[in-house]
Amino acid sequence: MRWRVALIDSCGSRPEAVDAAAFVTEPGRIECRQAGADPTGHGSRIADVLTRDRSVELLLGQVFTTAGPTSGAAVAAAIDWAIARRADLIHLSLGLAGNRAVLAAAVGRAIDADCIIVAAAPARGALAYPAAYAGVIRATGDARCAPEELSCLAPGLFGACPRLESVGQTSAAGGASVGAAWVTHAVIAGPARVASRDVVAALTARAKFVGPERKTSATPTR
Repeated sequence: MRWRVALIDSCGSRPEAVDAAAFVTEPGRIECRQAGADPTGHGSRIADVLTRDRSVELLLGQVFTTAGPTSGAAVAAAIDWAIARRADLIHLSLGLAGNRAVLAAAVGRAIDADCIIVAAAPARGALAYPAAYAGVIRATGDARCAPEELSCLAPGLFGACPRLESVGQTSAAGGASVGAAWVTHAVIAGPARVASRDVVAALTARAKFVGPERKTSATPTR
């Protein structure tokens, strides 16, 4: 049975997508529209990682319809849309700086529907939402990891390759959003329709590195 994966990002429609919609913030409401072109290319790059050597049913929730920011309400609407379309997993290579009640409620509904959520989180520094919510699998980049390798940085926080060059991209950098995509790529290598706690256990068992990535600095020789 194939995974049905909802990618919530900037991506417009792609040939392999089974459904796509854009969520646009209007005064006092969120409007659901036909997905358009990817304004930044970020979501398309994340989709390339998710679908590399994977056969998935891809749902695309476009919440960045311009190069500007999105809103918690738009992300929440996209999550509810993914739930209604029976997503097994919702991937968010994004993070909002503040807690939003509407977003927390949507995440809660997804978890109640047994939908796995993987969201990008900074390895250090301030919290990001929805990664900071209970029940969400947090994921980030870890420079120790090659493609297909994972680290367990802390309980429920996983790291993976932060680079894009292995999927035909010219830039070697990607950071937490790309690392999160590789974590989801690892999740969907396993069987679909599994509980989030079982996914966490499988990722933990698979981790090549355990504990935080330690930055070292060179000491000048004399």
